[in-house]
Amino acid sequence: MKTITDFLSQSQHQYLATVGIDDRPKVRPFQFMLEDGGKLYFCTSTEKMVFKEMQAHPCVELCASGENYSWLRLSGKAKFSDDLGMKARVIEINPLVKSIYQTPDNPAFAIFYLEEAVGTIADFSGAPPRTFTL
Repeated sequence: MKTITDFLSQSQHQYLATVGIDDRPKVRPFQFMLEDGGKLYFCTSTEKMVFKEMQAHPCVELCASGENYSWLRLSGKAKFSDDLGMKARVIEINPLVKSIYQTPDNPAFAIFYLEEAVGTIADFSGAPPRTFTL
């Protein structure tokens, strides 16, 4: 888990892929928030299309770039949580999220983690990819 969370924390570029409501692929920038109890947490707005897409099609994949042309592919099922304590932690650690949602009980503020997550780290070195079941 530490290898994956370190990669995500150090990555400046992360993109989340979903299946759109129109059944076509959608990709957009995203940001890892935190890990807790073996769960990788992210957040979004209930007012965004990505929220609706994950409600209809919970299987997602995140791609993050790293140093030396390395990358992480992380797939799993988006599982939304109403845990106000976890929402408060996300708001506390991320000033941008706090500026947008203000409080954990904001109805537009949604957090989710990945169930059945599998991560693969690879690069162009010729070394075999490393796969992690989280």
